[in-house]
Formats: sequence, C-alpha cells, structure tokens
Amino acid sequence: ICSGYGCSDHYYESDTLLHSFQVLAKLLESPATQDIICDVGMPVLHRNVRYNCRVIFLNKKILLIRPKIALANAGNYRELRWFTPWNKARHVEEYFLPRLIQEVTGQETVPFGDAVLATKDTCLGAEICEELWAPNSPHIEMGLDGVEIFTNSSGSHHVLRKAHTRVDLVNSATAKNGGIYLLANQKGCDGDRLYYDGCAMISMNGETIAQGSQFSLDDVEVLVATLDLEDVRSYRAEISSRNLAASKVNPYPRVKVSFALSCSDDVAVPTCMPIQWRHHSPEEEISLGPACWLWDYLRRSKQAGFLLPLSGGIDSSATACIVYSMCHQVCLAVKNGNADVLADVRKVVNDETYVPEDPREFCRRVFTTCYMASENSSQDTCNRAKLLAEQIGSYHINLNIDAAVKAIVGIFSMVTGRTPRFSVYGGSNRENLALQNVQARLRMVLAYLFAQLTLWTRGMPGGLLVLGSANVDESLRGYLTKYDCSSADINPIGGISKTDLKNFIQYCIENFQLTALRSIMSAPPTAELEPLVDGQVAQTDEADMGMTYAELSIYGKLRKIARAGPYSMFCKLINMWKEICTPREVASKVKHFFRMYSINRHKMTTLTPSYHAENYSPDDNRFDLRPFLYNTTWSWQFRCIDKQVNAL
Repeated sequence: ICSGYGCSDHYYESDTLLHSFQVLAKLLESPATQDIICDVGMPVLHRNVRYNCRVIFLNKKILLIRPKIALANAGNYRELRWFTPWNKARHVEEYFLPRLIQEVTGQETVPFGDAVLATKDTCLGAEICEELWAPNSPHIEMGLDGVEIFTNSSGSHHVLRKAHTRVDLVNSATAKNGGIYLLANQKGCDGDRLYYDGCAMISMNGETIAQGSQFSLDDVEVLVATLDLEDVRSYRAEISSRNLAASKVNPYPRVKVSFALSCSDDVAVPTCMPIQWRHHSPEEEISLGPACWLWDYLRRSKQAGFLLPLSGGIDSSATACIVYSMCHQVCLAVKNGNADVLADVRKVVNDETYVPEDPREFCRRVFTTCYMASENSSQDTCNRAKLLAEQIGSYHINLNIDAAVKAIVGIFSMVTGRTPRFSVYGGSNRENLALQNVQARLRMVLAYLFAQLTLWTRGMPGGLLVLGSANVDESLRGYLTKYDCSSADINPIGGISKTDLKNFIQYCIENFQLTALRSIMSAPPTAELEPLVDGQVAQTDEADMGMTYAELSIYGKLRKIARAGPYSMFCKLINMWKEICTPREVASKVKHFFRMYSINRHKMTTLTPSYHAENYSPDDNRFDLRPFLYNTTWSWQFRCIDKQVNAL
C-alpha cells in the first residue's frame, strides 16, 4: 500500500495522491518487482473523482487500475467520506497517467475500471478488502467467468474472536466456486486506535494452504505456496450448479498479459498440501495484539518508555502484563534476527550497543510503575502492586498522595469556610463523591509529573508515555472520574471487558509464571477512594455501580451490537434472564443502566485513545457516534417498559 490505510482526511490533500504516485514510481523502477505481477493499493483521481484503487503492474508497465466497488462505511470506517465507489460494472475507461509515471512506463494511458487479467496460462481478478464481506462479492461472478486466482489486499483490524470469520469467508469463497484466493492484510498500528492483525492466507478449493502470523513485530512477511491450476479446473468441472450459472454470466473485460505464471516443465514440482488453521485463544489475543500496538506506538512516538499507575487491581495489573508481554515479543524478535526491532530498541533506550535478551531486564529499562497510596488504600493492594512489579521487572515507585489531597481540600475550606466529609463521617453523597474525585484527579496529575521527570532523576534522557487502565465496561457505565488515571496518553485495555481481563490474568499466571496475580484475581475490584473500615476495604466496584461486570458486558453487547434501545433491551432480557429475574426486576436493571450510561456519556468525549478490541466499544471518537447530552429520564422509553411490565 503506497499511502497507508489510515490517512483519513489526508486523502483530501493533493499531496497524498502525489506522494502515492512517487512511491509507485519507485516500485515500478525497483529490481525487486521484476517478473512479478504486483498489486499495489493507492488513491487515484480519475476525471476529478477520487477512487480507492489497486494498481496492477508488471515489468514497469501498468496493466490495470481497478477501483473499489464496495466501500467500508460502518463501525470504524468512513470510506464514503473520502472515496466514491466505482458503479460501472464490467466497464473500462482510459486513465491518463501523470508525467512522473509516464517517464517510467512509457505509457500515456492505461485501462481503468472493472476488469480482470488474462495471462498465457490463467485469469486473475482483484477484490479489495470490504468486497470480500459484501453479500454480492465480486469474486462470485469473476469466478463464474473463469477467473482462477483472486487477490485481496485488505485493511482489516483486530477484534477479539474475529480472525475465524475472515478465514471462513475466504475458504467459503473458494469452496463454493473453486479457485485460489490470496489474502494479504495490513499489520500493525497505523496511527490510531486500530491494530491491523495480518493473518495473510492462501486458500484453494475451500481449504487453507498457507497461514501468516496474526501478531508479530515483523514489518514484512511473505507467504508462498505452489499450487496446480488443474486442481481448480477439475474441482469446478464437477460442480453442476456452478457451471450452469457460469454459462449465463455477463463476461468481464479482459486485459491480455503476455506473461505466464507457470513453466512448461513444472510437472515434477511438488504442490503444497492443505493445513489446519491455528487460531489464538482470546487470552493469547489480548497478550499479543495490544502488546504489538504498544510497541508500534512507543517506537513511532520516540519516547523512552511507559509509566503506569499500578493500583494492585485487575485492570492496571492486566495493563502491566501487556507491557511485560510486549517486552517478551521484542526480545523474541531480536533473538530471531529482526534488525529493525533491534535498531528501534536502541533508540528507545538510548544505547547503541544494547541487545535485549531478558524480558524482565528490558522491562526495567522501559517501564515504570507507580503505586499512589492514600489513607484509604489498604496494605494488601500496596503489597500486590509491589510483588507484581518485582516479578515483571518494572522500575517501581511507592508514594503517598495524602499531603496533596489535604492541600487541595484545605484551599477549598479556606475559601468557603466549609470542610467536606465522607459519608461514613456524616457527609452527603455530594461531599463523598467530590472527596473521591480529588484523590483520583491528583493521581493523574502526579502520573504526568513522574512520566516527565522520573528518567531525569535517574540521569536518563527522554520522557514516558502514561498508560491508562479503564476497561470497556467501566467506560460504558461511566464508572470513572473524569480526568483521573483513566486520562492518559493511550490505554491498551480500554476496549476489553472485565470478564476477558480476568481470563487474561489467569493466562498470565500460567504462561508467564506471575504468581503475584493470584491474590489480585481473588480480591474484589475496588477503587479504594472511601475510608477503610477496621483497616479493611469497605468499598467495592460492583456495589458502587449497582450492577455486576457480567451484567455490564451483556448491556454493552445489546446496546451496540444488537442495536437495542431501552425498550428492546428489556424485551430481550426478560427472556434471557427469565430464570433469575422477574420482568419488574429486569425493568429496574435496564432503567438503572440507561440512566447511568446517559448521565456519564459526556466522559466518552475525553476518553483516552484505546486499543479497539470489542465491537461494543463506547468510543465516541469514531466508532460509537451518539449524543453526550441526553434526556436522562428516558420518559417515553421507560413508560413503554412499564406498560409492558404491567401487561406481563
């Protein structure tokens, strides 16, 4: 891809198109592309309309520019904002090449449109990303028209448990219609919340022939297979329904290419056999995907590492484990001879001779953890944070924020003549919440101060990126203080549910031998912002929220994935929960969730950029576009629920 998938509004700039053609010229001239049919993605302006295109070339000659037909325009994607789909099926026009390309190819015009390539020995067709997912995918009619090899250059991002869908779509395409399908997918962080997770693959006649890695630090991965075109032809010849449909298909324009993919004397060349696809578990995906995303972010931001406020709870501990996993991935890549990763490591640690071999030692160089105690913190969480930091090797800081809290509350008391109290000491809910918020916000201020100056105190150059650790469920419910430690530079777990994080912690206990996580797993989640009772934590997250994390996950999936408003959610849950709740109890739970969600929705406008891992993410930036000022009474919707409860 010349331009990168995530250029977004930079596609409006003529510079982006110019630089894409400049890179294309370099590729055309490169000896590495000789005698290979190359398929490159870039934006192209044709008759003053911008299209997302594949430029297919061979030996310094452009064979075809194939514009995208079906654009991705849901979820994280806004292709219709920048591109126009090519709506002229089986139609080809002349495209006048810019001078800088003419000078390389010697061509003035090339075919532009919906066509396929006919070589001396086979026929190739290009599909682009979203088109594979469309109900009327181009590969269907291309295959009926005799196309035997399909290419798809994709920009498909990682979502937990999604990889099998992509694999099934590709294998299904070649199972129904026969053929060879080559899927290449972008890999890495492209400058935003998404991580493109590779999984390049080659499929033939419904079976996987080759599988690329889903998560790795390698910028380039090449997948190869030797296949017999006669296997495609014999497979198709036996499918009667396919052949009947093929006899009626509207033919594609064919661009003739004087080139063969096969040799005349290759009869004895062995062909590749089908393989079983190896899927990662969700816990492995959490360990690897966000870790690779963090490494991309760290090396490209040119910072010296990360700082994490480590509370001793599940969320911040899971974030710490992801950084530790990143250190493992970096050491493994260097051990396997990845010179690019080694060069990036040396820039990050500012040492031209350094070689990372031990993940714990590398972790100490790039990762600082900080436990910020207050009078409301328990010794248990302090010990858990310290032990985990020791086991992963991070540079750990213990500090106490009480002096700062007293100073801030003291200023308020001096100005107003009133001193707020916690509810256990007779204070109102307003006072209780405000005192919790002061503690939480001071931790954010201190996190940034230590991120900027910790390395300075250690005689080391650079600054640290601050990591947040609010999970997707807390963000949806708004169970966080605006501008507390959820406010950070980036958040690797902001798109992951509490349930998945617990399973990930268990995976880390077994995979990384982090025994400190056992006590973290068994402790009830708590913010530790209210006074202790007899030295023990009295405040718990689920009691504060008025709902369990398991319930929150269900609300989140119904609200976003099932597109359910309050009434629809109630109707679905009275059946889902009929064994454990009465309709009236379900109504009460749904109303409470939507009240809390709408009251706190404004917090999503300032939410730290998070790794996108779940399709029920409440991310306000691009994925979940909704108001942040609601009528929180939901009067009409709740009346409909009440009417249904009374009827039941």
